[in-house]
Amino acid sequence: MERLRADDGCPWDREQTLKTLRHYLLEETYEVLEVMEGSNTSAHCEELGDLLLQIVFQSQIRKEEGAFALADVINSISEKMERRHPHVFGDEHAADAGAVETRWEEIKKQEGKGGLLDVSPDLPALMQAEKLGKKAAKVGFDWQDISGPLAKLEEEILELKEALQSGDQEAIEAELGDLLFAGVNVGRHAGIRPELALLGTVGRFKERFAYITHRLAETGRSPEMASLEELDTLWEEAKAGVVPS
Repeated sequence: MERLRADDGCPWDREQTLKTLRHYLLEETYEVLEVMEGSNTSAHCEELGDLLLQIVFQSQIRKEEGAFALADVINSISEKMERRHPHVFGDEHAADAGAVETRWEEIKKQEGKGGLLDVSPDLPALMQAEKLGKKAAKVGFDWQDISGPLAKLEEEILELKEALQSGDQEAIEAELGDLLFAGVNVGRHAGIRPELALLGTVGRFKERFAYITHRLAETGRSPEMASLEELDTLWEEAKAGVVPS
């Protein structure tokens, strides 16, 4: 990367800034998520390399500014891992994973981090909602069990229906947001990460719609040429995993 950013290096790499790299960092992160649960370990290795490149790239830009270098990034995270694992690198003891998480948050507060609303605004909205819910729960602002968020979810569905009937776009947007937030809380109580759950649904939708497209292509047609009833039938076939001969 230092060579690519040199005066006689690559024009494209030299033009990049921290701002222009934001998109690529997000893109590479999601590409890692796409392959990390599959069996294609070569793809996983490659995507991790692409993600690592973004860390090297940003570190090089900061090095050119005289701020820090890649070695400083590595040393910083190493020191943090030792500091936040006193039960491994110190003389403390941890009974279970829950105790480790609690101690982690305590140490973050000692470092001046981890405030109640200390959630990055650049995270996807579902992840922000999940983190805020967890932080509020730590100070007792939460339901006792999953029945609470489930009831709230049902309540928000009714309120969204009322907003839709009113035709008020601002109210519809607000109520839809409340419904999504309630869904995140259901997932949190069920031990499900909402961002990953939605990504899974998106993946399944793509697979099923690809099946529909393939089946229609066998008869020389596209989805636009099929009736809604036929599309629904093919969707149910894809959902059931049925592959007719």
